[in-house]
Amino acid sequence: MIEQYFQSILDLIAALPFVASSNVNLEKRGDLAGFIRGEVEFHDGSTLLFFRELIDLRPPLKKLMYAYHYQKKDGTLIFRYDDTVHHKHVSTFPHHKHLEDGNIASSDAPSLEQILREIEKSLLQNYKDDI
Repeated sequence: MIEQYFQSILDLIAALPFVASSNVNLEKRGDLAGFIRGEVEFHDGSTLLFFRELIDLRPPLKKLMYAYHYQKKDGTLIFRYDDTVHHKHVSTFPHHKHLEDGNIASSDAPSLEQILREIEKSLLQNYKDDI
């Protein structure tokens, strides 16, 4: 079962036309649990510098830990979602999003697909702005 989840992640990344390269490490931790970490570079040089998920597929599916850090080519943060136990003032604690301007926003735990769709939307907007 975890192998199917791993393959869905790899298939998702491979299917995205704005991905220049990726490096994903998959670590099986039983039939229904696994750890994923990786990096995805996009055609504009921005990078999902690291993403990591510790996932348990037993119903109900639980994301036991996650972080998704997206940055510009020069290393400037665009956003980071994580569930590190800080920012207790956020209504969705421990889940939150670090914004480019340094603020912290409430956020539910996103999926990697949601993160990649958010990046895609940002890349498309930047492309339109450059035209």
